[in-house]
Parts: sequence; C-alpha cells; structure tokens
Amino acid sequence: MSEALIALSIFIVVYAIIISEKIHRTIIALVGGVLLIGFGVLNQEEALRFIDFNTLGLLIGMMIIVNITSLTGVFGYIAIWSVKKVKGYPIRILVVLSLVTALASALLDNVTTVLLVVPVTLSITAQLKVDPIPFLISEIFAANIGGTATMIGDPPNIMIGSAVEELTFLSFIDNLAFVSFIILFVTVFLFVVLYRKRLTTTQELRERLLKKDEKAEIKDRKLLIKCLLVIALTISGFFVHQFIDIETATISLAGAFLLLLITGDKYLERALEKVEWTTIFFFIGLFVIVGGLVETGLIKALAEKALSLTGGELKPTTFLILWMSALLSAFVDNIPFVATMIPMIKEMGRMGITDLQPLWWSLSLGACLGGNGTLIGASANLVVAGLASKEDHPISFMKYLKIGFPLMLVSVVISTVYVYIRYLW
Repeated sequence: MSEALIALSIFIVVYAIIISEKIHRTIIALVGGVLLIGFGVLNQEEALRFIDFNTLGLLIGMMIIVNITSLTGVFGYIAIWSVKKVKGYPIRILVVLSLVTALASALLDNVTTVLLVVPVTLSITAQLKVDPIPFLISEIFAANIGGTATMIGDPPNIMIGSAVEELTFLSFIDNLAFVSFIILFVTVFLFVVLYRKRLTTTQELRERLLKKDEKAEIKDRKLLIKCLLVIALTISGFFVHQFIDIETATISLAGAFLLLLITGDKYLERALEKVEWTTIFFFIGLFVIVGGLVETGLIKALAEKALSLTGGELKPTTFLILWMSALLSAFVDNIPFVATMIPMIKEMGRMGITDLQPLWWSLSLGACLGGNGTLIGASANLVVAGLASKEDHPISFMKYLKIGFPLMLVSVVISTVYVYIRYLW
C-alpha cells in the first residue's frame, strides 16, 4: 500500500506540473521516474522493462528521415505548387494546406509536419496580407485528424500500435482511415463556412504570389531522389511488417540508417541534432512513471472501477473510453493519458472483455481527436502556437478554445456513430 501511495503521489504531482507548464515536461517526467526508483517502487531493471523501445525507435527513425528530407526544399515546393493550383485565393489556400497537412501527418507524424508546414503558411499569408490564425488553427486540426489515420501519424497511435502486437500498420489504416477522412471533410467544410468572408486579398497580391517559381524551392535534386526512395521503402516496410515479422521500429531505423549511408556522413550530425530528444526522453520518463502504477496494482484497480461503472458490458465501456479519452485529452497532453490507458485496457481484457478491438480504436480516436479541443491538448498544437508567437501572431488559449472545442465535439460525435455502426451494431 505504501508503494502504491508513493507511485500515485509521484504520478499526480508530475501530471499537475506538466499541465501547469511551470517546469519543462521532459525534466519533470525524468525526475518522476528517478524518484520511483529511488523510493524502491521499481528497481532499475523493472524500470527498463516498462520503456517501450519500439515507440522510441519508430519516432527516432522517422525524425531522422524527415529532417534530411527537409533539406531538399520539397515541402516548400509542395506548398507553392498547391497555392498555384487554387489560383492564390486565401480560402482555397486554407483548404489545400489543410489537406496537404493531413496527408503529410498520416505518412510522417503530426509534430514534424507542422514544423514544416507552418513556416511556409506564415510566408504565404504575409505575402497575401491575410490573418494567418485561421490557417494555423485549421492546420492543427488537419495534423491531428490526419495523424489519426495511420499507426505512425500521431504519438498515441504509435504507442498503441507498439503495445498491442495484433494491431498492425495495415489494421490502423483499415479501422481509422475512412472515419478520419469523413471527419477531415466535415471539419474543413466548417472552417470554410466560418472564415470564407474574412479571408480576402487583392488581385495584385495574388498575382505576385502566383509568379513564384516552385521549382526554385528544390535545393538538392540528388538528395531528394535518395530521400524519396528511402521514404517509399520505409512506408512499404510498414505495410508488410506483420508478414515479414519485423517490428516497425526496426523498419524506421533501418530506413534512417540507409538514408545516412547513401547520403554521406555530412548529414549525420545535423540529422541527430534535429531529433527531438526532449520528446524522446519525455517518453522514457513517462513509461517508467506509468510502469510504477502498473507494478503496484493501481492500474488494475482503475480497470476494475471502470468495469463496475459499465457492468463489464462492451458497448458502454467502449463509449466511456471514447468520450473520456476525448474530453481528458483536450485539457491534458494526450501522450501521458494514453500511456496510462494502455495497461488499463489490457487489464480489462484479463478481467473478462474478450474483444478489445473497439476499445483500442476508441482510445485512438478519442485521444487523437480530443487533442484538438484546446491549445494544450496535443504536442502539435503547442508547436504551432510557439512558431506563431515567434512571428508576432499569438494564439491565445481562449481564442483557440472558442473554435477548437466545439469542432472537436463534432468529430467525436462522428466517431461515436462510426464505432457503433462498425463494431457494436
């Protein structure tokens, strides 16, 4: 009981500090993990056992590939090309940049995608002299919705896919891509309705932007060919990994190492420097802290309580997880929330729920889409807000909440209907 109390106290304090942002989340997560070991709740070997190295390897590999690819200028090329296709009209640009963001987030990851798309967006809106905030908020939504569609698109999906062996790369696409597309379509339509009268510019500014040569954005064609080849091989590997019995982390890291091998050591240091090590170490600390809750039996007790509320019935349990995930992920970062929920759902499986598939997909939909509810709901949101603030376009918590929370609820309602029809009818 004393060890359980220590583990719970550390978890609550760490969580509270993460929400308050008084101390960087990576620092406090690592401190929490060390304290668990220091107080004897876990020993070092047990702590290492709870760290999901598949999640970490997948993230690191994709970060290296995307960072090297960004040096080619291909993302700037795609943005300018897209703008030309819609004749430079701001509301059409909002639509096309949202679609590009969603697609890129599905194939890469949402944090990396917004790091690449936002600077281009700010440049385009500055040239057209339109308010960039609607574009940035729509890209936040598109990044989180697009990231929901695949296993590698959003950190919660990476964590779920790594923790549950039967959930393959293909199964994420099969179960989540269709509903993500529907939600994206509805969300972009609502953004168009909201902003169509506000986003206007002059004919002169449009023509000036349309004169830009997208081909000039490509800085290194040879490097681009190598990057595209490796990306194609890596994504192909994700599709077949369950058939060749190789984990996604191995495929991701193999792709990264292959790219470094064929591009030369001049990219090595830069690629490693650009890996988001703060995010990686945040995961490490978090895995250890949640491991403390598992080891002391607190997760099992939480699962028992949830099942008592729903009577152990699949349908109410599924909806409880979906809506609880969405509402809580709106106000706290979805990464620590999902790290807590994964062992809880596994425990539910041991306690009598035989079909966990609806629960896993509900957790994914709730956590990924719930992150759109507030500015602090997901890592991608905070990255966009930080980039916007540097360019004197701050996104306030309340300004975002007025738009984000209602639209998030719409997406969860759509998800509820989808989950019911597909899994519970």
